[in-house]
Amino acid sequence: MDKLWKILVVDDEAANLQVLREILGADYALVFAKTGPQALEVAARHHPDLILLDIMMPDMDGYEVCRRLKADANLRHIPVIFVTALGEQAEEAKGFEAGCVDYVTKPVSAPLVKARVRTHVALVDQAAILDRLSVAGEFKDQDTGDHVRRIGRYAEQLAQALGWAPDACRAIGLAAPMHDIGKIAIPDRILLKGGRLDEEEMAIMRTHAAQGAAIIGNGGSALMRMAARIALTHHEKWDGSGYPSGLAGTEIPMEGRIVALVDVYDALLSPRPYKSAWPREEVIDYLREQAGRHFDPDLVRLFLETVVEDEGAGSSAPSA
Repeated sequence: MDKLWKILVVDDEAANLQVLREILGADYALVFAKTGPQALEVAARHHPDLILLDIMMPDMDGYEVCRRLKADANLRHIPVIFVTALGEQAEEAKGFEAGCVDYVTKPVSAPLVKARVRTHVALVDQAAILDRLSVAGEFKDQDTGDHVRRIGRYAEQLAQALGWAPDACRAIGLAAPMHDIGKIAIPDRILLKGGRLDEEEMAIMRTHAAQGAAIIGNGGSALMRMAARIALTHHEKWDGSGYPSGLAGTEIPMEGRIVALVDVYDALLSPRPYKSAWPREEVIDYLREQAGRHFDPDLVRLFLETVVEDEGAGSSAPSA
């Protein structure tokens, strides 16, 4: 039997809750809340797959509820769709800044609500698949677990700095951790070798990019296609000296360029059994040195000015 997805519906008007119950109740397991504090309590108790959230509520409005959800490490992954009578662009921008993934305006259209919910539930399902694949990769290389999660976060932050739409930012945050999934196809004698790889071993190691794209597949959803492109292209270099295809400059998909940069940044900052963590300033100097060679120079500049600068003061290097 297919999973019955759980949706939290939040609105202070009983009539609005009833409308959404009639639209979605036959296909989803619904839980309800009528205030912001109650919504946070129900979300913590039930861990819904998706939240439909009104904005105009007494005591705590939807923006604040969304901000608090995104500040909670146990709840921030839950996508939030605002359902509201506020349709102005400024209000939509405020909602996306708070962390929502979509907007539906009142009075709601049943086909539209169903379509939006179906889309975001599918993304949740695909994210779970990617997460399971990522866990499989961690069994092969225990050093990668925290690393891949940080890469997802850095990639999403850089996409936000580039001005990507919220759903695209969320997608790269989900897809980026899969960049090295192809390593599960690499023999342990090579993947886990303590010393330097010889030429033959390096050639085998380099197949992990194409192997990863093949494992993820290149059909289905936009999220899966993005993950496959990242797996295939994150070792390409701006000057054309990378692999597997020797792509150069803007021939490399933007998501591949983003992950190439954040992957190296975090790897250099992280201690490994075979190396010490680099000091942060040395990592920053290296990124600048490699701008226009290994990395997209515009991305390096933006990454250092936004993500790294925001992270910088007082933060320590990541642990393995």
